[in-house]
Amino acid sequence: MSLGVTAHPTGAWTAQQARNLLMDLGERAGQFRFLIRDRDSKFTSVFDEVFAGSGMRIIKTPVRSPGANSFAERHVGTLRRECLDHLLIYGERHLWRLLAEYAQHYNGHRPHQSREQRPPLHQPGQPIDVTARITRRQVVHRLISEYRRAA
Repeated sequence: MSLGVTAHPTGAWTAQQARNLLMDLGERAGQFRFLIRDRDSKFTSVFDEVFAGSGMRIIKTPVRSPGANSFAERHVGTLRRECLDHLLIYGERHLWRLLAEYAQHYNGHRPHQSREQRPPLHQPGQPIDVTARITRRQVVHRLISEYRRAA
């Protein structure tokens, strides 16, 4: 999944990120029924139309209700605690690479409580050889260790 990074986001930039996301999701985009977003001016009507065109219903959070967007707040907090608070960012390209690597870890390896300790991109039905040796791989600028059974 491609992540966009900019120091000065605009409505047009945000709408393009929405298009990019839907292209990356492909057929999986049809699984989503709702998009919950805040009332930031960067989320223009064009941004809403991108998702509405895929059959999603746009729900705006209530005014001055930070708790209403708790999923996004939790994700941003997790990103900061597990990654950004431990590194110095050297520029936009460095941040882009770091976020892409973290997104790959977050969606492909990191356990999620709401998914019974499975990552979002988990492939059910894959047999696991419990006798195989465990290997460690360091990711996100050697900040996080991932453990897997060797093939």
